[in-house]
Amino acid sequence: MESSTTRQQPSISTKWWSKDTVAIVTGANKGIGYALVKRFAKLGLTVVLTARDESKGLEAMESLKVLGLDHNVRFFQLDISDPISISSFVTWFRSGFDSFDILVNNAAISFNPMGENSMAYADTVIGTNYYGSKQFTDAMLPLFRRSASMSRILNISSRLGTLDKLKNTKMKAILGDIERLSEHQIETVVNAFLQDVAEQRWMTAGWPEIWTDYSVSKLALNAYSQVLARRYEGLVSVNCFCPGFTQTSMTDGKGNHSADDAATMAAAIALLPPRCLTTGKFYAASTTNGGMISKL
Repeated sequence: MESSTTRQQPSISTKWWSKDTVAIVTGANKGIGYALVKRFAKLGLTVVLTARDESKGLEAMESLKVLGLDHNVRFFQLDISDPISISSFVTWFRSGFDSFDILVNNAAISFNPMGENSMAYADTVIGTNYYGSKQFTDAMLPLFRRSASMSRILNISSRLGTLDKLKNTKMKAILGDIERLSEHQIETVVNAFLQDVAEQRWMTAGWPEIWTDYSVSKLALNAYSQVLARRYEGLVSVNCFCPGFTQTSMTDGKGNHSADDAATMAAAIALLPPRCLTTGKFYAASTTNGGMISKL
């Protein structure tokens, strides 16, 4: 997801969905995830809102009720870093739904405030942002509706996790070999990073320089998205989206646009008309033209 760049304006002018279209959004009690639930609900989809903290998830549901958007939104507690929580979610979902159409992996963490770059929680960041998203996706894949025109995965990612930020030539070669890329190779890269962190050499080993643990987690997620896009081509669309510098708690409320703005762009990708549906793409928010930059 690094090569040639094109400008693309995803459009949702052609409505293909209905209230029977089911979307799942992780980490959706606040920020971009919550804004995306609102957007989907306004557009008439059925949405499953998940949150790691049950009380915060219920608060989000209450706020949706005030907005009159709760009638087609369901909530269930989910911690993507916990296999037991994932299993509980799958059991709950099976009890109420036959299948679903859209998965937005939005849940993510970063322990570093703006401008700081500590590796104290690197294991937890990688375990949530990469392994957690991967484990949840793997668990839910059998429940997709399996429609080439309707089944979509959108991974909320970051430009910080693109290959051009990686200066370690060996690791870059592994992740850059798209045709042979596998989960095992991604894990090799992740393990190499965590080993460098443990041995205090991560700063000189060619890893991304900004928010390093978060960046590596997104680097791995982007690579995994490529593996999925290739494996399920013709069955499930898999794309990544970087919302850019967005006003959320992760950025201490700073940013070039609001969470609602980012959610509007994310929804445009997730709801692309079937004839325009892409896979294996990396979309990034553009603050100059109000649209998206698509990187193959």
